[in-house]
Amino acid sequence: MLIDTYGRVATDLRVSLTDRCNLRCTYCMPEEGLQWLAKPDLLTDDEIVRLIRIAVTDLGVTEVRFTGGEPLLRPGLVGIVERCAALEPRPRMSLTTNGIGLKRTAAALKTAGLDRVNVSLDTLRPEVFKTLTRRDRHHDVLDGMAAARDAGLTPVKVNAVLMPGLNDDEAPDLLAWAMAEGYELRFIEQMPLDAQHGWKRDGMITAGDILESLRTRFELTAEGEGERGSAPAERWTVDGGPHTVGVIASVTRPFCRACDRTRLTADGQVRTCLFATEETDLRAALRSDVPDAVVAEIWRKAMWGKKAGSGLDDPSFLQPDRPMSAIGG
Repeated sequence: MLIDTYGRVATDLRVSLTDRCNLRCTYCMPEEGLQWLAKPDLLTDDEIVRLIRIAVTDLGVTEVRFTGGEPLLRPGLVGIVERCAALEPRPRMSLTTNGIGLKRTAAALKTAGLDRVNVSLDTLRPEVFKTLTRRDRHHDVLDGMAAARDAGLTPVKVNAVLMPGLNDDEAPDLLAWAMAEGYELRFIEQMPLDAQHGWKRDGMITAGDILESLRTRFELTAEGEGERGSAPAERWTVDGGPHTVGVIASVTRPFCRACDRTRLTADGQVRTCLFATEETDLRAALRSDVPDAVVAEIWRKAMWGKKAGSGLDDPSFLQPDRPMSAIGG
């Protein structure tokens, strides 16, 4: 079990498969100039599967989310999913992606054992998408989402970040579109994830702003706390149901007290929190041929030292220097 000194138990593992991405979203990374991890520094497919096996069989992890960078850029992804689906007990498996490669991979991922996907899409306007991501790939994302839905990777969850002056007026349109397409929409407050350190607290679109905008067109009814559990999103029923919309208020209403996550970076480091400034090296242990029990104990000790919160609720918060593309969302 991965328990910390505050009594939280981590059962949800986020695995970054690569630091590379085929978009350059303005709130995540600069247009150019990032130094990618060298291939020898990345975990191999076998190392990833071994760590997931240890997490599932020895440490009580029940859910695995594959992230990046962009995880669909990992050549061995389908094989990794297939091998993890054969574990006993079998973890629930999902993928967070920008959707560009989903059209060609959705069916294979479903066959391999993936349960569902989260797709990042911030706008319905192709020109705004190009401005936000610095790439003209809006149609590819829409096609990928449809392929995931048709393959049965459901519910397809859509993650949207609203940016002042770009797409901050799109919340009602995004919700209407998601309901029509059968997707589950979740808005995420912009967090300090950009390598160029351009995030400013006083310029972000807050959860309150998002809800106010949605209520200009929809009736929202809050779900109870019992329904939320450890999920990061607060959810509302839309117009009496059955559709819902979620808001992840990481900055203005942190959910650290209920956090059940542990994270592996693309180069094999344990992170107790997305915004942690310390890491614990598992890659070195793996490559020293130590037994699984030793790796598991290192992981337990790392999680025991998890801090009470992320620090995002502190106005003086400074984002860490390590590029977030290697850590995963």
